[in-house]
Amino acid sequence: MANAQTPAAPAAAAPRAGQVPSAYRYKVGDVVVTAVSDGMRTIPLADTFVRNQPRDAVNAALKAAFLPENEVPISFTVLLLDIGGKRVLVDTGNGGKPGPVGQVRSTLAGIGVDPATVDQVIVSHFHPDHINGLLTPEGAPAYPNAQVSVPAREWAFWMDEGQMSRAPDGLKPNFQNVRRVFQPFGDKVERYAWDKELAPGLTAVGTPGHTPGHTSFTLASGSDVLFIQSDITNLPALFVRNPTWHAVFDMDPVMAQEVRRKTYERLAGERTQVAGYHFPFPGAAHLEKDGEGFRYIPVYWRPVL
Repeated sequence: MANAQTPAAPAAAAPRAGQVPSAYRYKVGDVVVTAVSDGMRTIPLADTFVRNQPRDAVNAALKAAFLPENEVPISFTVLLLDIGGKRVLVDTGNGGKPGPVGQVRSTLAGIGVDPATVDQVIVSHFHPDHINGLLTPEGAPAYPNAQVSVPAREWAFWMDEGQMSRAPDGLKPNFQNVRRVFQPFGDKVERYAWDKELAPGLTAVGTPGHTPGHTSFTLASGSDVLFIQSDITNLPALFVRNPTWHAVFDMDPVMAQEVRRKTYERLAGERTQVAGYHFPFPGAAHLEKDGEGFRYIPVYWRPVL
């Protein structure tokens, strides 16, 4: 009788070419905060990326932070809060089909979160990388059971036909995009005022400059506080280290600089943890006063809550 052949060992799986979808959980008091990556992209460094500094100075700051010169890495991180028995999403990412960005829904799926279980979506401001994820690639609401809450001042500016008619040509697509994104929601969008508590312990903080109605948030639970800064600044290596630098994305750069300086002085003095939408993932850090600027100190990674 012939000997049965020994089955061949299965071939080892090829290593993944890219990173797996990213999510990181940490606690603020009783609130579970999940940083949900929407991915990242790298853009060429334009001469006007920092409006009030020469390209050489910007490249020197990138080099000092051990980043490649002549390019700008931009991360996108939304926050999912398990707060007061509800799931609250702060901002929504770039939307569209997943690629280098647009990964929020796939990241949520990877951690077992059904978009239909999100109770509220809170928007900080109306730039496309914060609101486009409100819709699926097919144009339907991405979080069908969620209350959508937006800053009243942001809504008033971007929905104003006069503002749109007077806007520079380069800004008009933003006005049109806002109308496209919110059209499926009709009159079901809640417009909140600054200083309003939007969920238990989560309060809207007016931080205009980046946009007219740009909003940050204070999350307080027990003795813990997290300041969700949204887009007060972009890449920490440039704008945390140099808070007087003017990013091209800031609509009122002088106001943005003043808000940034006052906010960071307070956060550093109070040793408050801060979450930044464009900070390197998972986007949580402390800021320490360092000369005329601030030092960016990432939170220490912990394997369990």
